[in-house]
Formats: sequence, structure tokens, C-alpha cells
Amino acid sequence: MSRASHARKCRQPISATQVRSHTAPLGPRILYSDPVRYLFSIVVFLHGLIHLLGLVKAMGWAELSQLKLPISRPMGLLWLLAGLLVMLAALVPMSQLWKLGVAAAIVSQVVIVCAWSDAKAGTVANLILLIGAVYSYAAWGGSSFRAEYAREVARVLTQVPQAALLTEADMAHLPSPVQQYLRVSGALGKPRPTSLVARWKGRIRGGATEPWMDFTAEQVNTFGSTPARLFLMDATMKGLPTDVFHRFVDEQATFRVRLLSLVPVVDAKGPEMTHSETVTMFNDICLLAPGRLVDPSIRWEAIDGSSARAFYTQGHETISAELHFDARGMLIDFMSDDRAAASKDGSSFVRQRWSTPLTESRRYGDLLLPSTGSALWHPKEGPSFSYIELVLLELRYEPSAATK
Repeated sequence: MSRASHARKCRQPISATQVRSHTAPLGPRILYSDPVRYLFSIVVFLHGLIHLLGLVKAMGWAELSQLKLPISRPMGLLWLLAGLLVMLAALVPMSQLWKLGVAAAIVSQVVIVCAWSDAKAGTVANLILLIGAVYSYAAWGGSSFRAEYAREVARVLTQVPQAALLTEADMAHLPSPVQQYLRVSGALGKPRPTSLVARWKGRIRGGATEPWMDFTAEQVNTFGSTPARLFLMDATMKGLPTDVFHRFVDEQATFRVRLLSLVPVVDAKGPEMTHSETVTMFNDICLLAPGRLVDPSIRWEAIDGSSARAFYTQGHETISAELHFDARGMLIDFMSDDRAAASKDGSSFVRQRWSTPLTESRRYGDLLLPSTGSALWHPKEGPSFSYIELVLLELRYEPSAATK
């Protein structure tokens, strides 16, 4: 079986207050931290500075050959206001630009129209500002994936149950390699996670021959009677920002992708999507929250001294997976035939073997956990291939009051 590198690392507990106040989802790189963002800010800021020439002309502080038409003092103050608004718009975070950019562009265009023959070139800069404001709203406004993600995070984290310590008695029914994994990882004697917040970076592709796309991502999982999984990805497709949102809440899963935060590319949903994401949710438990492997929603079967089969039930869905462990007892692979690869638009699915081979482990705080790996598809026709590689940058738990 082919294997590619995949990375997941870092876990440190945080306070319940910190987790519940977590409402700062990711932002796209383009127009935010890349050179495009800096170029945008420079162009808009210079546009605002040029507006100050209208004030200079109106007050008679200097003769400006560029402005041939007279400008009254009241109009000069409007030029000042436009300049200040535009310069401020150039400096605010991209996530806030939509709140200011449109107003700044409107005031700026008003003074440009009043001095059209002298200032009409500024219309181009206002169009650039408006494009940035529209993108800002699409990426962070009320209908954006980021806003939806933040709302869902706030909701699901209010439903987190109380944590309980993982004991030897809790593990008695588990196959021996799973018990060893819990001991080696350090989960024994620790509270079973009730929620987690993870941040990732990596690369992803749509198929074996398609180009890789870099991404950063954030994820929130909750556990209990109605588990939830929220995964927000900020990818770059052909140099353009692409938002990806996996949502598994209330026993229903969806997978949506938007190019430039505006153009729908994928909208996957339905029973097959929910069944597939149930596999992903169980994979999260195995890699990120091994203390939950004793949950009654998981039925275990022994295979041999280094592997076990699990049957995980979430709502109306039951999936199975094989877990493989090394000589130390660390998890090194997860395989399932219950996950389906979606078509490019998410309208159809084909079930294929899915695996997440792991190649390294590291100690983070009190826990030793898988730290590198990838996710592979194993189509019946053609070779296996890796479609995603990840590095886990941060993993935080909510340390609810533990009870025995």
C-alpha cells in the first residue's frame, strides 16, 4: 500500500472561557497577508493622499496646476473627509474593510464627479476599493463561511458535556493494541476530551494528476450524545482564494467550496455525504482525541496483536474502520471502506478505500500523538494516491471539571 507524508501536531489545553470565546476564524491570504494585500493598501492609501490636494487648493495653500477647476472651502473639507476615509480604509484589516470601504468610495466619487475633468482618473482607484470591499463582505460578512462557522462554533460549544477521567476499568473491553495506544499516548488517567480546537496548514488536490493547493484551516469538534465537526479551510486555487467549509452538525453533513468567497464550486450534501463524514469524525477521535475511544458509540473487534476493527455509530450512520499500530503501540494507519470520493461539483459520490497513514509521533504536553501523515484514496482502478497532506499547528482541549 502506498503512503505519503501527512502532518498533525501540537496540543495544549486551554481554559473553558478561551474555548467558548473562540470566534476568530481564518482569513484568506490574498488581499490579507500576501503582496496583493500590500499593493491594494498602497494604491488605496495614495488615492486618499491625492484627495488632500483638494483641501490644499480650496484653502489656497498652494497653486496646483493639476486642479484647474476652482474648489470652494466647504468642498475642500469634503475632499479632506474623502481622503481620510479612503486612507483609513487602506489601513483597516481586510475583515473590516466592507464596513468602511463602500462609504469611503462613495464620498470619494462624489468629489471626483464635482471635479470630473481634473479628477476622473480617481474613479479607477475607487473601483479597486469597491472590489476590495465586496470581497471583504463575501469573505467575512454575515453570509460568509467564516460568519457561519463562528455562529456554529458558538452554538456547539455551549452543548459540551462534563469530562470524565479515563480509567483502567473504562478500557477493559478494548482490544489489547487499542489499550496499549491509550497507555502510550498518555490518555489514561486524563479527562476524556469534550471539545477540541485545531489549526492546520498543508496542501490538497482534487485528483492524482491535479496540482497541489496550499491551505490553512481551523477545526472544532465536540463530543457527547450529539457530536459536531466544523472544518473551515482557506485554500489557494490557481492563485485565487478559495473557501472550504465542512459542517457536520445535528447528524447532517455538508461540504461547500466557494472561489473568491463568492462563486459556488462544490455543494455536497445528502446521505452519502453524511455517511462519509462519519468516517472522518471517527478518524478525528482516533488521531486527536484517543481518550474518546472507550465511548459506547464504538464497538470493537480484535484482529491481531497490532490491529483492531472498530464500528462507530453516529445517529443513523454506522461505519467501520481498521486501526493499525506499531510495536510501541502508536497508531500508524487508519483504513475504511465507508468513505466516498465526491465528484468535482459534489453532486455524486464513489465509495473507495480511504486511509490516513501516519509516519511520526511527538509528545505534546502530557500526550504522545501522531504528528505526520496524509490521507489517501485507493480506487479500485488505478494506483492509490495522496490527496491531502497536513501539519497540525495547534490543538487545544477544554479541560472541563473531571469526575470519576
